[in-house]
Amino acid sequence: MTGTGVVEAGARTARSRALAVLRVRSRALAAALLPAALAVILFVGDSTGHLVGRGWDLARWVVGVVAVVVLLLAAGVGLVVARARPAMTPTVPVSEKSAPDLYRLVRDLADRLDVPAPSAIALTPDCDSWLEDRTHPAHGPPSREAPGDPDVLRGPAPARPRRTAAPVLVIGSPFLWWMRVGELRAVLAPVVAGTGPSAQPDIAAARRFVRGLDAAVAVASTTGRCPLSRSVCAGLGWVARLLLRGCREHATEMERGVAAAAAERAQTVDYGLRIVAQEQVGLAYAGWDRLLTRVALPAWRMGRWPSRLDAGVVAALTELSRRDRLAEGFASRLGERPACDLLEEPGAVDEAASLLAARLFHGGPAGRGPDWSPVDWREYPDEVVDRKWRTDAARLHRVLDTLGVRRASGPAVTDPHGPTLARVLEHLSVPAPPAAAPAAVPDEEADFGTERGAALVAGLSAELAREEAAAPAAHPTPAADTGRLPATPAWDEGPLPLFPLEPPRTGRELLADHVTAVVCCAAMDTAGATPGLDWLDGPALLIKGERAADLGPKVLALVENGDPVPLRAWLVDSGIRPEKPIRLV
Repeated sequence: MTGTGVVEAGARTARSRALAVLRVRSRALAAALLPAALAVILFVGDSTGHLVGRGWDLARWVVGVVAVVVLLLAAGVGLVVARARPAMTPTVPVSEKSAPDLYRLVRDLADRLDVPAPSAIALTPDCDSWLEDRTHPAHGPPSREAPGDPDVLRGPAPARPRRTAAPVLVIGSPFLWWMRVGELRAVLAPVVAGTGPSAQPDIAAARRFVRGLDAAVAVASTTGRCPLSRSVCAGLGWVARLLLRGCREHATEMERGVAAAAAERAQTVDYGLRIVAQEQVGLAYAGWDRLLTRVALPAWRMGRWPSRLDAGVVAALTELSRRDRLAEGFASRLGERPACDLLEEPGAVDEAASLLAARLFHGGPAGRGPDWSPVDWREYPDEVVDRKWRTDAARLHRVLDTLGVRRASGPAVTDPHGPTLARVLEHLSVPAPPAAAPAAVPDEEADFGTERGAALVAGLSAELAREEAAAPAAHPTPAADTGRLPATPAWDEGPLPLFPLEPPRTGRELLADHVTAVVCCAAMDTAGATPGLDWLDGPALLIKGERAADLGPKVLALVENGDPVPLRAWLVDSGIRPEKPIRLV
């Protein structure tokens, strides 16, 4: 089958499935009108002298009451389905004024594909791109003068009938910084090609119906305290879920047909470059994930958010290409024009996307504040890494104080009352007699070299819980108006974070992190070490300018087995004095 044939076959499949979805809607409407039609027949029969008698009179009133109730319920369900607000992805809007070259690239791409141009462009702090329909009445009517409106993009024609606004093109922000302009165009080609089916009336109507049902289910799940409202919501949810089950398979096949047609249509645009660009998509996703979990998360946890995450992903992926032979050659592309050059103010866009990433993945406030401030990459080692280590070290020593652990002793100790690494080493190294693990610690977490390790885990967990409870709630606040970017559109807050990055740390990981922090503080205060940033692994300890990559196994030997020998040997080789007091936050 030729490419044109595949496109036509996919379009036919999508339209036939869309009609099947609309038939489900028609059947639901017919079922709602059936009691009313029966009531009309009964009342007309009475007026013409037929269907008379006490039994028919009773049937007329019973059916009439049922018809009225069913019509009212159907009207209520229909109103909720039509007006319920579908879920809208939180994004950073990009106006045509702030990115004229990017809009021009998308328009040219739409012209080459012979499809309508997207109505607007927005960025998401993730490695994905898609089309999103925001023409639902609950989102407000689209502005005729809005940049990116199809009528504006295609030229002035006030006499033409108003067309349905095309969907919004959502682009993953890491793509703009890591990909080159040609690669971005190749990646966006199949996405932009999807605007063609979106303009097809049956497909658009079917999508609106499915989104409305989905939103109605969400509304029904928000039950109130009133028994009547709970009953109404339960009935609404049952009807919406029933209709969703009836059209789920058809909707899935419709979207598959749309995707197949769009992908085949995009084959004519930069086919060879698309293969290379897809490799960059996978690489960008890997680097973005490492940057968020290893670099951004430690900063978010202490109330700071890196303000240039997208620029950071370039540094992370460049470092990955240096370390991994599979990524060799990818950094050589950096001499070509990056896609972020299509933005007028890439720094402002990066900052907005970075703040939204913190909002989505961690649950921070929506704007700056005294406990939620941005941090530049140059300040990250001192403002985040150093502060993180000293905060963790202070927490560990507080727990030791709570447990009644004595301070380090010996002739080399200059300050017997000061916090030292030697205190931690002595406590975890001395075995205790076998005893039952503390009740607050699960059995699998109590299997340390001593029971002392399990007690520390319990104390650290309790301390962290108290700190989180005392921290101010991360209520959304309006973002400061920088005058450079439009405000992010409203979206349902719900529980945050929407996309948690990683599960809670295990007891071993929690204790190992805190012991490592004490070691790093001792290295900085007694051996001239400095905090650093590794783009792929996060906070790093630099000794004489070199990263101390072999510290982790030594700490684990102490934490898991109570064996201090490897760590003590490493301290001696590195010139670190464990008996010296360290500075805490």
